[in-house]
Amino acid sequence: MQIVIIGSGNVAYHLAKAFVQNNIPLAQIFGRNEEELKKISEELEIIYSTKNLVDSDLYIIAVSDNSVEEVSEMIPIKDCLVVHTSGSLPKESLKGDYRKASFYPLQTFSKSKELDYSKIPFFIETENEQDKKTLFEIASKISEHVMESTHEKRKYIHLTAVFACNFVNHLFARAKEISDSQEIPFGYFLPLIDETVQKIYEIEPRSAQTGPAVRNDKRILELHEQLLHGESLEIYKTMNHSIQKMYEL
Repeated sequence: MQIVIIGSGNVAYHLAKAFVQNNIPLAQIFGRNEEELKKISEELEIIYSTKNLVDSDLYIIAVSDNSVEEVSEMIPIKDCLVVHTSGSLPKESLKGDYRKASFYPLQTFSKSKELDYSKIPFFIETENEQDKKTLFEIASKISEHVMESTHEKRKYIHLTAVFACNFVNHLFARAKEISDSQEIPFGYFLPLIDETVQKIYEIEPRSAQTGPAVRNDKRILELHEQLLHGESLEIYKTMNHSIQKMYEL
């Protein structure tokens, strides 16, 4: 099977790397950013192009959501399968007279961060059973966790991921602003962060909650509010209100 990955960003890079590590041949990686494509090509020994898209059986579009439709229109071949890697878009966002599917890896990707691809869940939606079988076979060579998912369910998967990853990372960034303001090395908080994450492998997140809000410690809550201002204060109030509402305090 001829496979082409379209894109040069974080998702495209890691998918290409996962394919190479698991001996899944790639005919080409294609995109607009020649500098990034060249880096990927040299590291993974994949042919790249910014101009000539080769004929393929499977095209994997790994670009930003707002570019998926435009990129999908570049594929002129009818007898092929085209997939996107978006967590929120329907497969129908692919515009072309070919078979359509979604191939969603649930992970946060950064080129500088090594990943264990076998632990990354893949969610697949196709138009027919044969394409589902094909994508399951490919994903199963990479990951131990592959499942079928409708677009409706995938929207909630992506929403859950935003809460569990993007929002949490933003709180890390806000926390670092506070520690930096007092010249406290943020690294001192990493064991606490690690323990918080490890704990939910064994305890339900709702049962693992600690802190002044769940204890309804008004003295500490008021003290903290006096130390904050602007958006950090609003975030602090909103989070504590949500915690107390969950535990009916």
